[in-house]
Amino acid sequence: MVTKHQLDGLPEDADLRRADSLAREIFSDVANKWALLIIEALGEQTLRFSELRDEVDGISHKMLTQNLRMLERNGLVDRQVHPTVPPRVEYTLTEPGRGLRATVDAMCGWTHQYLGHIEDARRTFDS
Repeated sequence: MVTKHQLDGLPEDADLRRADSLAREIFSDVANKWALLIIEALGEQTLRFSELRDEVDGISHKMLTQNLRMLERNGLVDRQVHPTVPPRVEYTLTEPGRGLRATVDAMCGWTHQYLGHIEDARRTFDS
């Protein structure tokens, strides 16, 4: 966890606690379930749009499009258009995207490790 002391001297844009910071905007962009699942699905591979949609169960065409555009805008995904008929579009994680993937992988591992505990806590809470 980043402490207030660790943020001293950083530009205001780097402070996640500030509503107007660039860091919070970026965090908000990538910390959504679809973005995280897209990053996990891409992993070390290149996928076409339809392949990504098949990998991320439950995502709509609209949500996949919006999240891919956001990830591309933030420099986390590279979009390659091949001049074929019909056009072939492929997506790959960039170096920063692969860096974020390490965090996503850790979150997936945490979820698997504590799934049973969370299920028990929910049952207890709900009863």
